Amino acid sequence: MTAGVEVHTLHKSFGPVKVLDGIDLRVKPGEFLSLLGPSGCGKSTLLRSIAGLEEADAGQVHIAGRCVDGLRPRDRDIAFVFQNYALYPHMTVQQNVALPLVMRRLGLLRRQPGMAWFWPGTRELLRDIDAQVQALAQTLGLQALLQRRPGQLSGGQRQRVALARAMVRRPAVFLMDEPLSNLDAQLRLEVRDELAQLHQRLGATFVYVTHDQTEAMSLSSRVAVMERGRIQQIGTPRQLYDEPNSVAVARFIGSPPMNLLRLQPSPAGGVVLGTQRLALSARQGGARVLPACAGVRSEHLRLQPNGGAAAEGPPLQWPGRLRRVEHHGAQLHCHVEVPQVADEPLVCSVMTHELPAGLTAGAELRLGLAPQHLHFFDGDGARVACEARVAEAA
Repeated sequence: MTAGVEVHTLHKSFGPVKVLDGIDLRVKPGEFLSLLGPSGCGKSTLLRSIAGLEEADAGQVHIAGRCVDGLRPRDRDIAFVFQNYALYPHMTVQQNVALPLVMRRLGLLRRQPGMAWFWPGTRELLRDIDAQVQALAQTLGLQALLQRRPGQLSGGQRQRVALARAMVRRPAVFLMDEPLSNLDAQLRLEVRDELAQLHQRLGATFVYVTHDQTEAMSLSSRVAVMERGRIQQIGTPRQLYDEPNSVAVARFIGSPPMNLLRLQPSPAGGVVLGTQRLALSARQGGARVLPACAGVRSEHLRLQPNGGAAAEGPPLQWPGRLRRVEHHGAQLHCHVEVPQVADEPLVCSVMTHELPAGLTAGAELRLGLAPQHLHFFDGDGARVACEARVAEAA
């Protein structure tokens, strides 16, 4: 059975530090939702509060429509996958995976060595538990590892064992706290693919904590971006990338981060970007708001060598100097100094074969973009809904 998770006005402080500041969150049944944010933003504390491993100062947690405040973690119908796997080193893989069922279905006396022969029905229960472990081992490719101990396994194998132990109870909700952070890059890709397939196969509800946006964007139905104990924005990966509601989200989502451009108010109306005036139709909350800065994704910037006809390029263009080029396989990240519009170098992404000939570090060039690719933000960093067009030289 799948279950939804709802968090209502959750607060949590550690001494004077407010870690969760009135969190409201709804995770739909069967959804894969990631809590994404930098270290210290409160995402792990939120996950542990849902699990019952942390007691909130105020607020409520509901799982499958019932309030679980005051319930022990084992009574919440959840499974928690820890960052460090939390496997028992003296047990075999089979024993680690079976442990949740043994603890739930066998009493303390029945779990003692040799008691299966004296307690009616114990051997049948153990056979049933073993059959469930064997079936799960086949699903996750662990058959050959069942008699090994955690110290004899690779990082990826230990992670699969931790997942198997979580799955064996068939919980309604899986809670995962940075489960891939201890794996190398190649193993991350492999286990990430396994997680995606696992979610599709089980149809269970997943709440997943990570600071890695690639994990969040590739795995999730929706992503909740957190900062300073608050959820800044919740949406699909596409929504967060295309329509960030703040500078913080715009800079956190995307690699490289969104470029920020300086704007100045124009006496003629609108704003000035470099030497060009932009006419805006900007409304927020029914009132006209002038943006304080603009943002643009790296793939929407265009490099042009000096000497080319400006009319052939995008409507907005500025002189710049190529500072350095980063190679990322088929793609290049070109860092361009454009002091006319930005304090920091702007990053332009181009395919390797599309880099204009002769553009090397130190080269003078022109950087351009079309106004429809601009995002606008007010002085507090909040998104401003704008339509922009080039009006005239400022």
